[in-house]
Amino acid sequence: MKKPQYLILVCNSYRVAGDAQGACNKKGATSLLQYIAEEASDRGLDVVVTTTACLNVCSQGPVVVVQPNNFWYGGVTGEDVIDEILDALENDECCEKYSIAD
Repeated sequence: MKKPQYLILVCNSYRVAGDAQGACNKKGATSLLQYIAEEASDRGLDVVVTTTACLNVCSQGPVVVVQPNNFWYGGVTGEDVIDEILDALENDECCEKYSIAD
């Protein structure tokens, strides 16, 4: 298997009991998955997009993490935000506007 250049993690608020209860899920994080995957592909970015369990920063949700860069983004609420994040990723840079981590 060829390892992708980036792994994009979208918090889906799954808890130990399996219930998606947190802020990210309630704010529509799962609706972003298809757009992220398609837009990244259209841009020629080598990414895999997947959901995660709760990332424990609910107040910042929806949360998206780009690995291996360890870029953490909060308030990822729509396609325009995703576009800005992917614009920065094309240059292997962090989109400071939505960054929630130092």
